[in-house]
Amino acid sequence: MVADQLLQALQAKGIISAEEAAKLKREVMTSGKNLEQILYERHSTDDEKIAEAKAAALNIPYQKVSITDYDDKLLQTIPEETVRAYGVAPLSKQGDMLVVGMLNPDDSRAQEALKFIARRNRLNLGVYVISYGDWQQIIRKYSPYKSEVEAAVKSMGVKDQREKIVELEAGGSAEDAPIIRIVANTLREAVQSGASDVHIEPQQNYLRIRFRTSGDLHEAASLPLSIATTVISRVKVMSNLRIDETRTPQDGRFRTKLFDREIDFRVATFPTPLGEKVAIRVLDPKTGLKTLDQLGLIGKSAEIVAEGIQKPFGMIYISGPTGSGKSTTLYAILQLLNKEEVNIVSLEDPVEYFVSGVNQSQVRPEIGYDFASGLRQILRQDPDVIMVGETRDNETAGLSVHAALTGHIVLSTIHTNNAAGVVPRLIDMKVEPFLLPSALNLMMSQRLISKLCDNCKKPEVATEPVQKIIKTVLASVGPDTAKKYTEPYKVYKAPGCDVCKGKGVLGRLAIFEVLKMSPALEDIILSGPTIQKILAEGKKQGMVTLREDGVLKALDGLVSIEEVIRETAE
Repeated sequence: MVADQLLQALQAKGIISAEEAAKLKREVMTSGKNLEQILYERHSTDDEKIAEAKAAALNIPYQKVSITDYDDKLLQTIPEETVRAYGVAPLSKQGDMLVVGMLNPDDSRAQEALKFIARRNRLNLGVYVISYGDWQQIIRKYSPYKSEVEAAVKSMGVKDQREKIVELEAGGSAEDAPIIRIVANTLREAVQSGASDVHIEPQQNYLRIRFRTSGDLHEAASLPLSIATTVISRVKVMSNLRIDETRTPQDGRFRTKLFDREIDFRVATFPTPLGEKVAIRVLDPKTGLKTLDQLGLIGKSAEIVAEGIQKPFGMIYISGPTGSGKSTTLYAILQLLNKEEVNIVSLEDPVEYFVSGVNQSQVRPEIGYDFASGLRQILRQDPDVIMVGETRDNETAGLSVHAALTGHIVLSTIHTNNAAGVVPRLIDMKVEPFLLPSALNLMMSQRLISKLCDNCKKPEVATEPVQKIIKTVLASVGPDTAKKYTEPYKVYKAPGCDVCKGKGVLGRLAIFEVLKMSPALEDIILSGPTIQKILAEGKKQGMVTLREDGVLKALDGLVSIEEVIRETAE
């Protein structure tokens, strides 16, 4: 319907006067906008009445659109470009009937566009007149912000500026080629063997290269001492470190593509009398980013953690010595919480794995940006979840408790021997005891144990002293769990094979204990907590201790019983 016809229909219905019609006609001619857009923007006339007047004039029914009940799946039936170009919108679809709303049902171009869509999808068409306002609301459903921003970015010619990928064997002269190959092959071998770290160390008579796999270092290669400087210089070039500075430590990192995946390497140099030593942390997402189940969190402990991370606020602390996998567990929990509607901000030292969707920040104490100062800034970033890499001092502990009490989920690590030690440690850090029951949700502790090789492990009857330890553990874990195992108890040994390269182990698995806040634990905290009292409450909760979790995994053939006993010695 052209503007003149619509103005006449509106006048006939008494919606606008003749004077208003004349003004609107002039504005349509001078502005280039259509009549309904002008009326909608001015809010001078109810656009529903305009649509009803148009429907009456064209003898086509009018339909009011309920945006709250609108099915977003309908947006897939008509492309956004068609909706915008022809003033149409999908309203409903039942069987082979597609009902559409039109601003101008008498527009032949719009009719042809809809008929084409109907034929292509083998649909019948039903048509209603809709108001300009309802049409605008449906357009917003198509996320115009995204499409318009993408178009603007495209018009600017902006390219993807992700972190540069370093080519392992690129650059350098013909003379440098052997050194470049040595470094490239070393890094490939490290990734392929599942090493977490590579150490390049000048010795008295040779250059030693060691890999850390399954927690232990072993020598992977020995090279002539004469090429030590050039090998280390190659690593420094890849990491954008200063080649001419050998007197002070330097830190850097680089990313490269190996085995069809991008892998980060964190590099740290260290001066020694024999030359610079280099430690390279291999940050392979395939081995470093795992789920809680892959880490070994199972059974009762897994249930407690699953329940704890569903709470809307509160603190989750993971304790254990250095190298016990605390950060890996934090990343696993982060991945469970990482959703589009949640704002996650982390403070790390350093950032190990980049997690898409998480706002990660690296602290720099040398410029005054430490965990405490960073935590103050995070609270201004409208976070839902806060991850603090480590609670090291009284100020960080106090701020973390404050963040939890003001409606945030706070994840952090702390150095204690077990889960029961978290509360006394926080109190030592000057956190008021009466705040902890409301702030703390979960206290976890963990250790890493070498995982036995599935290919060569074999069961054998445990020795008499080990039989006693197993019997004591099974007596405390409850009859339902204990009945799965019968005397004499069998444990597993792995002598080594080609698969595990004679080591008997492949990778590592964590053993856990998880303690949750409870009314009884609250009373203990308020009346003077001790580790013994907290442990007793944990046992009443059915908490599986580190040793118990380890022994059960040893009985299931996952880990060595001897290593479990050694790592959980009291």
